[in-house]
This record gives sequence, C-alpha cells and structure tokens, in this order.
Amino acid sequence: MLEEQQSYNTLHRDFRWHLPQFCNIAEQACEVWVKKAATQTAIIEWHSKGHMTATSYGTLSEKSNRFANVLTASGVSEGDRVALLLPQGVETAICHLAIYKMAAIAVPLALLFGRDALQYRLRTCGAKAIVTNAAGLAKINQIENRPEQLETVFVVGDDDGEIKSEFETINFNKIIDQASSDFTTIKTGPDTPALMIFTSGTTGQPKGALHGHRVLHGHLPGVQMHHEFLPQPGDRLWTPADWAWAGGLLNILLPGLALGVPVVCSKIQKFDPQQAFELMADAKVRNVFIPPTALKLLKSINNPLKKYDLDLRTIGSGGESLGRETLAWAKQQLAITINEFYGQT
Repeated sequence: MLEEQQSYNTLHRDFRWHLPQFCNIAEQACEVWVKKAATQTAIIEWHSKGHMTATSYGTLSEKSNRFANVLTASGVSEGDRVALLLPQGVETAICHLAIYKMAAIAVPLALLFGRDALQYRLRTCGAKAIVTNAAGLAKINQIENRPEQLETVFVVGDDDGEIKSEFETINFNKIIDQASSDFTTIKTGPDTPALMIFTSGTTGQPKGALHGHRVLHGHLPGVQMHHEFLPQPGDRLWTPADWAWAGGLLNILLPGLALGVPVVCSKIQKFDPQQAFELMADAKVRNVFIPPTALKLLKSINNPLKKYDLDLRTIGSGGESLGRETLAWAKQQLAITINEFYGQT
C-alpha cells in the first residue's frame, strides 16, 4: 500500500514494488481479510432505493471454496480457462475468487456481446467452462458452431425452469450449496496466469491479454492515487462499468476487496443518470470510477446536490477523453476538489 505523502516527488522517490513469492489474487482480495475480520462487509448489492444486501468476506471465502470444488469435480484444472458472462453481483466475485484459488484462468466477457463476439472469444481463449445467467445462456444458444472445448455451462439463478440448450447446464446456486467448503488455495506466483481480458479489437480481431496474479498488485498504486490514498475512513466504492472490463474489475472490484473497502454493485444493465444518483446517495458511496460517457450523462441532472444526499470524496475516470467542460461540472455540481497534487512532476 502507498503511504500518504505531501508531495508527489517524495512519493515517487520512496516507492518500491514488493511482490511476494506466493502471490494469489484470491488470497490478497479475500483470505487475508477473513483472517482479520471475517464478518466485515465486502460487497453491498443495491437492488432498489432502500433495498440492499451485504456480503461478508467470510461468505465470499466459503462460497468461492465451494465453487472451486465444483469446478475441480467438473474437470477444470490448473491453467484451464473459465469464462464469466455475468453482470455485477456477488456471484461474479465468488467465481473470480474460486478460479484464482484453483490456479485456473478467469475470462470475463461482457453481457453486451452478441453471438459472433462470444463465439470468437470462447474459441480463442479455449474456455472449458462458462458461468452465465439466463440472458447469457440465451445468447450462447445462438452460437451455431459450438466451441469443442466448452464442456460445461453453469447458470446463475434459483429458477428451476431450465432454458433448453444443447450444452450441459448446471444450476450454479444449487451445486455450490451441495459442495464442500474446504479448499486449499494452490500455491501460485506473481507470473502464474490468472486473468485473460480481451482487447477492444480497434485494430484487427480482439486479442486475449493474459495477466499473472501480479496484476492486482500492479493496479493498486494507481487506484490509491486517484482516490487520494484509498482507503480512508468511510470509503465505499462503486462503478457503473461492467466488471468484465478492466475499469470495473481492476479499478474497483478487486482493489476494493484487497484494500478492505466495501464495493457497491448493481445488476442494472442500462446506465440511467437518475438511478445512478439514487444508488450513490442510498448506498453512501464515497468513491466512484465513472467512464467519461457516463459522467457526461450525469450532467443531465440539474443541481444533484440539492436533489440527492451525496457525499462523494473522489471520482476516477478514464478510457476516453473527459473534456474540461465535464471536469468543471464535476467540480462545481458534485463538490469534488480537483487535486493538482497528481499533476506534479
């Protein structure tokens, strides 16, 4: 973790990387907190105004252990790819942690992808299993040429009414309840493959970028910097970005879990400015990562501080040009201080 400093020069001068020989994302983002405070809130899922559910580190640990055993029993082993076609949610975090614990490779995929995009990525990465929901399964069913290596489809949901599919489908919620909660994390190192995120495909076909377990260590300093030395008392993280994207996964979910900062999530798929403000106010969000397009949409709400009980401390943004006008609006309308500390050289 970064130690808070008064000048960038001092921070830069004294910074050193410290990578442990045993490096595993699940240990760093969950198990270390289970040992410290198993009942501490890890994830808060916002359903609607006044309706939220909290999940502790202990619950994440137990359920990810169960799913690691399920994956092992289904034939997934070290180095195998497991695709995740899911919205934000506790189940998504459980899947990531389970995959890292067993030294397999997580391949997050966006629910916005169509049939061809999914088929290409599933074939390219060689996914052996996929975890999705009913909406995702409906898209997978549209794939004409079934990827030969894809053997198992886990479907998140409590509905007994199975969607017909040529794939073997297993109810995620039921199967993990039946599995053992005892699982020992495999010893992995900083460069052991952990995560494959596909590029956008701006030039040529999308390419699967493979990351080792060190990827979380690598992102933490940047996340702490643009949230002014996260964590601070009362901090709480949220992003509207899909956790399938690096912005959602590596700028919010995994760093938040690793730093002990509660992560707010919602299964809402379409960004709505009014709903976003309701969520931030209701869930007491202090720190957000909002892509520029979404931040510009928030400008459609006049005088948000008068309409919503907001208490934002920091805003991070990236992925495209932000623009001075939007930056000025955030400073004025959201009472965010633009800290020039980070612009020092």
